[in-house]
Amino acid sequence: MASEVDYAIEQQVRELLAAKAPDIGFLGEEHGLSGDATELMWALDPVDGTVNFVHGSPLCAISLGLIHKKRSVLGIIDLPFLGTRYQAAEGCGAFANGERIYCSQTENLKDSVVAIGDYAVGTDAVAKNVQRLAITHQLVRNVQRIRMHGSAAIDLAWLAHGKIDAFIMLNNKPWDTAAGVVIAKESGAQLVDVDGTPHSANSTATVGGNAKVLPLVLTLVQKSLSPPH
Repeated sequence: MASEVDYAIEQQVRELLAAKAPDIGFLGEEHGLSGDATELMWALDPVDGTVNFVHGSPLCAISLGLIHKKRSVLGIIDLPFLGTRYQAAEGCGAFANGERIYCSQTENLKDSVVAIGDYAVGTDAVAKNVQRLAITHQLVRNVQRIRMHGSAAIDLAWLAHGKIDAFIMLNNKPWDTAAGVVIAKESGAQLVDVDGTPHSANSTATVGGNAKVLPLVLTLVQKSLSPPH
């Protein structure tokens, strides 16, 4: 789903950055890639959580990240209806409305609030949702609460802000994660793929949490995705 607002925001940001930084490639969710993205690439989701937006929910975000050779190095996530702007640059810390933020210090699963990405839709949704439902089944038995906010940008920003303790999403579109990954990392959170390797633009999934909770969540995810013996 895409609204007129998605297209309008992307067009304005694309034109602005083309004028200000013409040598940097640009990847937008609505219009794809333009320019040379060999070294640096902007990644924009003009409205992350479009379904929420068109239904009048405030849980939506504008997410702009800068990727350097597959690694997120700068990010801005604006929550226009919640009055909060998150930002981070690699090595400079994470901030919400100018105030330094840190991820949660929760140490165990039973006290953790874990956000998950949306269930799949479309022609192959049934097969994809077998995995997602298996993860949900594992989580509901082991964590305090599960949340589905409908916006990866919000999930990653709130992971950085300590409003959730972990995040699981079985995909990794650069426009969804480029900004949030660097913000979460700069808050002290860790981000990995489902095999435990460090998160990058090439990762197949996005799993995050603090140093204590992430290994526990990752074990549940891997158990859920393992074929039955």
